[in-house]
Amino acid sequence: MPHILIADDEDSLRWVLEKGLRKAGYEVTSVKDGTAAIRAVEGQPFDLVFLDIRMPGVDGLAALARMREARPDACVVVMTAHGTMETAIQAMQRGAYDYLTKPFDLDEVLLLAERALEAGRLTLEVARLRTGLQEVREFSALIGRHPRMQDVYKTIGRIAGTDVTVLLRGESGTGKELVARAVHHYSRRAGRPFVAVSCAAIPGTLLESEMFGHERGAFTDAKERRLGKFELAHGGTLYLDEIGDMPLELQSKLLRALQERTIERLGGHEPIRVDVRVLAATNRDLEVAMRDGKFREDLYYRLNVVTLSLPPLRERRRDIPLLVDHFLAKYATELGERGVAPDALDRLVG
Repeated sequence: MPHILIADDEDSLRWVLEKGLRKAGYEVTSVKDGTAAIRAVEGQPFDLVFLDIRMPGVDGLAALARMREARPDACVVVMTAHGTMETAIQAMQRGAYDYLTKPFDLDEVLLLAERALEAGRLTLEVARLRTGLQEVREFSALIGRHPRMQDVYKTIGRIAGTDVTVLLRGESGTGKELVARAVHHYSRRAGRPFVAVSCAAIPGTLLESEMFGHERGAFTDAKERRLGKFELAHGGTLYLDEIGDMPLELQSKLLRALQERTIERLGGHEPIRVDVRVLAATNRDLEVAMRDGKFREDLYYRLNVVTLSLPPLRERRRDIPLLVDHFLAKYATELGERGVAPDALDRLVG
């Protein structure tokens, strides 16, 4: 059921819109000022927002800018009274989907809502198709006929349609991120964001801000609010690479986010609901890390709902000719036709 937000300081108009949209089968949330509208959009995604231009405190234009910052894909219809057409045009230039001129009747609102939601669905479908084309190219590197790889493919097929947390294990270079992207692509979250974070590449002092975001003034260099990877991945998949390198103090915050499905930005006090599927990967022995007190046992069991172990290439040497053919074809346009001498291939396969 599509979820619609109404933001208007006129009680009677809010009541009419809310009643009419609910009767038409929509889930509706209503607020009476710009600040509350911004807070609502930052807290959760809405399929459509009806936003009045003239409201006390934060006006509609400022609220629209904040909404688009928090949710770049937000679909917003501005509502304007006679004599404020210039403002409505400014709103369109700032990313509003359409505008309604007051006074309007309910049929006009319902028609516009239907049109806006359909446009949103089409936009999402286009994004999904584009993502699919890109990922088809990427997954072509996920190659192998070895029984271990066949087991990997079967597991991807079993778990992709669920929302279970997955722990990908394997040495560096075994294709953990490719598998994570495949799980995302074949899930109901396909077309939504796939956001990757390397827990090893980012210093521990910055990783918390990178993952959970921060408010303006949260620390010395925080000159503006920034969304973290959890929020950016809302509705999609968050891939945590090298989870075994995450600092112990940050592990507890990650565990809380997984359990409660909410986060707090650094310097913030409001819980923010997030809807993400978490896929984690490591090349470390997490069982040893737990015994050494470097990895939380409760986080381990929260992440390790399903394990996917990827074999190194030395354990599936029969797949080397397939990979050689793949990479020769991939770079043929750039480098011209190339081949590998049979003796060289025999040496590679061993």
